[in-house]
Amino acid sequence: MHPQRTLRRSIRCVGIGLHSGNKVTLSLKPAAVDSGIRFRRSDLGGLEVPATVRHVGGINHATGLTRDTATVDTVEHLLAAFVSLGVDNAIVELNSPEVPIMDGSAAPFIYLIQEAGLKALPATRRYLKILRPISLSRGDKRIAVYPSDHFKVTYSIAFDHPLLRHQSRTIRITEESFVEEIAPARTFGFLEEVEMMRQQGLALGGSLENAVVIGDTGVLNQALRFDDEFVRHKILDVIGDMALVGHPIIGHLVAHRGGHALHTAFAAHLLDEPEAWTLVETPLQPAERAAALPVKGAVPAVN
Repeated sequence: MHPQRTLRRSIRCVGIGLHSGNKVTLSLKPAAVDSGIRFRRSDLGGLEVPATVRHVGGINHATGLTRDTATVDTVEHLLAAFVSLGVDNAIVELNSPEVPIMDGSAAPFIYLIQEAGLKALPATRRYLKILRPISLSRGDKRIAVYPSDHFKVTYSIAFDHPLLRHQSRTIRITEESFVEEIAPARTFGFLEEVEMMRQQGLALGGSLENAVVIGDTGVLNQALRFDDEFVRHKILDVIGDMALVGHPIIGHLVAHRGGHALHTAFAAHLLDEPEAWTLVETPLQPAERAAALPVKGAVPAVN
């Protein structure tokens, strides 16, 4: 059984909101057992918004949360970092309605969490283990989750663009694989879409420093971090959005041409089907648990 964890100490950073363009001071703080991840608006007298599907608000090119008069937007990258590093409880304090975009990936949040350190709490973490398949479709977009011994994600994307027609990737998500293979993947957009979004008052903080921008003939940034950085970022997004179920998932998540609206609708749909899952206190299967037990009479190695 794994204990719940929180941050060992507080840590903060300053950044820019991707869509608002506002300067944001963000602080990550320890939190108590079973409190979950909570966003606290210091500019609204400390109003808090829990990071749960029940509080999903506007979905406009990012995932937003709302409670009473408080809103918080673009939460998905930070939530993906929290769940993948095993942070169950934390306060995210910010003085603006949008989490800073940083470099467009989850890597800066990984750095902040690792610098703050982690602390075990006197309570057991519970995992949401998938028992039977469940799916959701909207037009040509679909997402499903299947029983599995681990948390695994398969994602495929398809765009009508010569540079980005189709990409697909399957990866078992562990702390190590997330940090090395998923967290550095940056958000992306097409140049013509970025221009339209700005006319609508969105992407005001976007730049080549915090997003991969695709023009008619290629990527406007200097270089991609991965050949398939686009689909890796979609995996990052869905991990963050599915964190809103409130527990780490044990199952195989499969998505095709999804987005934040579909991801968050599926998270709510999953919770509405309680016979499709159960809560367990260990991600290990019986054979794995047996292998992990100490052998009676064995002498531990000394390094």
